[in-house]
Amino acid sequence: MIYFISTPIGNLKDISIRAIQTLKNVDVIACEDTRNSLKLLNYYDIHKRLIAYHKFNERASANGIIEMAKKGKNIAIISDSGTPLISDPGQILVQSLVENNIPFTVIPGASAVLSALILSGFAGNPFCFVGFLSEQNKKRRMELDNVKNFEGAIIFYVSPYNLFSDIKFIYEMLGDQKACLVNEITKMYEKTLHFDLSSSLEIEPKGEYVLVVNNKPKSKENNISIPNQLQLLLSQGIEKNEAIKIVAKKNNIKKSDVYKVALKIK
Repeated sequence: MIYFISTPIGNLKDISIRAIQTLKNVDVIACEDTRNSLKLLNYYDIHKRLIAYHKFNERASANGIIEMAKKGKNIAIISDSGTPLISDPGQILVQSLVENNIPFTVIPGASAVLSALILSGFAGNPFCFVGFLSEQNKKRRMELDNVKNFEGAIIFYVSPYNLFSDIKFIYEMLGDQKACLVNEITKMYEKTLHFDLSSSLEIEPKGEYVLVVNNKPKSKENNISIPNQLQLLLSQGIEKNEAIKIVAKKNNIKKSDVYKVALKIK
């Protein structure tokens, strides 16, 4: 059996009894970073064979894990912190397990995503998780284009090196929204900062952050084409000249441009 096990995101005590028992009983533990995982494993007196499973050897390591599983080995998959696959390696392995009809399960636990969502105060809304934005401008723009019309909490992981540039980019793409920045989750110096995306943050970035944006996209009406906006107003009995004025003002464009569109409407 393959076990995907959630580990603490800060406080070493945030791990379930079931997770500890499973880690003690498996044959092999696949770690994102064996050095980092040893801190947790030594704390709970767990001594097992460790293998590396990270983004740089993911496919080759997945093949090795598949072979061990076929031989009847029980294997635990853990990341440096939190739940495997959530902005961490593991997807290639899961796909291979499904394709090879090899059983696997999840032992849930700590999650920075859900903890930050609750701390933000935006948990009453629908939410979506983006994770780390791409370093490539074209791809990161596409990532935000995919969620800019989502109404609810949008959750990002942000490194301290990209904190200010990421927030600026998100502001440019989503507009001025209420947001919450959380770091050191579950640790002694856990911090939660509520702010507007347009504001200047006077903080010294330290440690990785979770940014929760309470996204309220502009009215869907603003996404309606100019001809359709005109048609809608005319159908409501509004005179054509008045409709042209309304559409021009609403879309911040010249009345003459809207007039040209109006001429094509029968």
